[in-house]
Amino acid sequence: MERTTRQKTAIQAAIESARRPLSAQEILEQASLQVTQLGIATVYRNLKSLVLEEKVHVVTLPGENPRYESNAIANHHHHHFQCTSCQRVFDVHDCPGDLKRMAPQGFVVERHELTLYGRCADCNAAGEVAASAGTAPHGCADHA
Repeated sequence: MERTTRQKTAIQAAIESARRPLSAQEILEQASLQVTQLGIATVYRNLKSLVLEEKVHVVTLPGENPRYESNAIANHHHHHFQCTSCQRVFDVHDCPGDLKRMAPQGFVVERHELTLYGRCADCNAAGEVAASAGTAPHGCADHA
């Protein structure tokens, strides 16, 4: 039986309070607010344990490091949005529905995953402010 530590509790709380998939680094930053001297190795060790206990779900996006979200959220069908500026990932609770018609004839769709890419509200607002000032925002690419 796994024992519950202050570190593990802080890591799980960081994931649950975020209400969006977090990278290990984001989890470290949030959990460190509760438990000082927390290291990335401790975060990964506890994430592995939380995944095995089915309290946390791994979110995998193509070409990205894994992110983690609460199983309470992961157990409900949803998709993701990744900001092309800040790289944060957000949950999208809307779904285009039945995608069977898109599969080649004779193929059977068993499940689907959808990721939207663009700028989050924060980066979009920063881009609009910078555009009105005539400067490009730091870290924001202008994709038309």
